[in-house]
Order: sequence, then structure tokens, then C-alpha cells
Amino acid sequence: MSLGLIGKKVGMTRIFNKETGAMVPVTVIDVTGNTFAQVKTPEKDGYSAVQVAYGSKKESRLSRPVAGHYKKLGIEPAEVLREFRVDAAELPQEGSSHPGCELFAEGAWVDVVGTSKGKGFQGVMRRHNFHGSPMTHGSMMHRRTGGVGACATPSRVWKGQKMPGRMGNGRKTVQNLKVVQVRKEDQVILVSGPVPGAKGSVVIIRPAKKKSANK
Repeated sequence: MSLGLIGKKVGMTRIFNKETGAMVPVTVIDVTGNTFAQVKTPEKDGYSAVQVAYGSKKESRLSRPVAGHYKKLGIEPAEVLREFRVDAAELPQEGSSHPGCELFAEGAWVDVVGTSKGKGFQGVMRRHNFHGSPMTHGSMMHRRTGGVGACATPSRVWKGQKMPGRMGNGRKTVQNLKVVQVRKEDQVILVSGPVPGAKGSVVIIRPAKKKSANK
């Protein structure tokens, strides 16, 4: 993994390609306030990584171990603290500042990680896209799951059976999104297409794992 960014989803909008005039839907992500909290080295910690802090938070809202960690580092409590594994040769210098939105250039490919919107308890038709049973008079299985058992053998419900339950509110990663614009004056990044989460939710932007950064 390489160094990434933490930001907040502002919302979606659209821009137009100057060459072709094509409309491109984009998500605006505010990355203001990314700072290096701690640099971990193989000599001291056994592996190389960088902890990145984002935003601010009241100390009273932190647990004692987390508050103590910030005090030891000598920084203000952050809203989000994430660790990125990086190669030892790519570790930043102690006391250096995070490059912010300049970390990614226009045209780069990134993965965006976020928490999807929670939909609450949902049935199988919405949660798993089941077809459903006949809606005709006399049918008593309009939107229900149907049989989930396995007869006499093995006399139980198989693991992984698709059933009603909580939908959404989980960690999701959208891969291979293109950085369409980087607005340094506003400290925002515009990436193509939608990303997980509601407006104002925290997302992580990292270099794409399945694509070269600049292809």
C-alpha cells in the first residue's frame, strides 16, 4: 500500500470535457487538514507505515488510550486517524507536512474506501434482488424468501443463505476511479463517478491497486 488521503464527501456534480464536450459525473472530496501524526520505521516498530490524522475532535470524546496516544505524539486530537503501509524508502521525514491534494495528479487512478449508506432491515427482494413469487390472488408468498431448508439431509440451513437482514452501513471500496480535477486553492479532489457514503461521511483515497497510477 502507498500513502493516501483522508477526506469528506461533499457531494456530486458534473463537469464537461474541454476537448470532447462530454459530461463527466464527479464526486467532490474535501481533503483539508491531512497531517502526519506518526512515522513507523522497521528499526523501531518492525514495519514501515505512516499514521495520518484528519480533522479535529474534543478530547472528552476520546477513550483514554486514544487520548494518551495523541498526547504522546504531541498533536491535537483528530477526528480520524488512519495508518498507511508504505515502503521504507517512501517514508516521509519527521516533522514534514502532508502534501494534501497534491499527492494525486489529474489523470491518476485511485481507490476510494467509505461506509455505505445504511438502509435498515430489508427483505430479500431489495437486499438480494430476488425475483419474488406470483402477485396473483391466492399466492401467499408475494415477497417472502421461500424455502431455505435442505430437507432431511443435512437438516439445517446452509451457511451463506441469502435471507432478510441489515442492508448497507458497511465498509465498501470502489476501485479504479479517475482523478478528474485537483483544485489546490480549495483543497478538494474531483473523482469520476460515485463513491460510498452519504454527504459529509469520511472516505479514504489511496492509489489504485489494480491499475498503474498514471495509465
